[in-house]
Amino acid sequence: MSEETRQALLKGSRIISDVKESEEDLVLNISLRPKKLLEFVGHKEIVDSLKISIQAAKQRKEPLEHLLLSGPPGLGKTSLSHIVAHEMGSKITATSGPAIARAGDLIGILTNLEKGDILFIDEIHRLSKVVEEFLYPAMENFQIDFVIDKGQYARTIKFNLKPFTLVGATTRSGLLASPLRSRFGIFYHLDFYNVEDLSKIIKHSAKSLNVGIDDAASEEIARRARGTPRIANRLLRRVRDYAQVAKIEKINFEIAAKTLNELGIDTAGLDDLDRKVLKLILTTYSGGPVGAESIAASLNEEVDTIVDTVEPYLLKAGYLKRTSRGRLATKLCYDHFGVKYEKQEEKF
Repeated sequence: MSEETRQALLKGSRIISDVKESEEDLVLNISLRPKKLLEFVGHKEIVDSLKISIQAAKQRKEPLEHLLLSGPPGLGKTSLSHIVAHEMGSKITATSGPAIARAGDLIGILTNLEKGDILFIDEIHRLSKVVEEFLYPAMENFQIDFVIDKGQYARTIKFNLKPFTLVGATTRSGLLASPLRSRFGIFYHLDFYNVEDLSKIIKHSAKSLNVGIDDAASEEIARRARGTPRIANRLLRRVRDYAQVAKIEKINFEIAAKTLNELGIDTAGLDDLDRKVLKLILTTYSGGPVGAESIAASLNEEVDTIVDTVEPYLLKAGYLKRTSRGRLATKLCYDHFGVKYEKQEEKF
């Protein structure tokens, strides 16, 4: 691949770690999302449980209980919310925590919901305290209380809402206030995917994109996708771009591996930022412990980028471990970079 082509493929965003996507990527992701529970790959226990809850709610002719989905970005929380709406035969209204700045914005959304509608709030942990408290009676009794007039003339008016289902998604469930969390009737945590399930998703996406791909290539992309369907689809699109430019009809293992290597994604699925974080801990901080703030400051990155985007997979894959003293590099991390391992306990 020429340097010009490589830069063209890289242009716009970091392939793995960047959570912001272009408009084209967003449209493609929506087109690749499953529409039904039968099409949803992975999380079998969650899907089976959700099937029963949906079937029971439909038999009772009631809205589904409020549903909270948590887990790292790109694992299917938004897809599941749209699938729930489809399975319930309901309309879905999607928004996000930061987008609802005032209580009045939430009142407008809630009063426009019809019976059985789905309200999806992404990053629900970022709701302001005032907005959050307006949700409590809405979730519990399908009512909202608002105050009119001021001073001695102030009075509270109750407004009845049509029964609806709130689906909340969060990447940081620990930041959810306890009163809000307790009002959800159904709670699921989505974990990283295994290679087999990711390979199935890649094959399905390749078919949707009219791209030929063999088993070895789909498995190689899956191994480097950090256990995340969104990243798997993004990598598939980059490999597709290479195959198209090189006039290759079917993606095989060699093409997939070569493209991903040139894009800076190694066999463990680590990109440049991941390697910078791990090398910093190994060299500058002698394997740790070190805090996220220090890592972010050393790399001139935001703390949220380290905590929300980089860390989850490194912790899950076993390259880091988090202790009360900070982040520590594991033996796997030392081995990956060919550095002699020394037990951290010996340093204290």
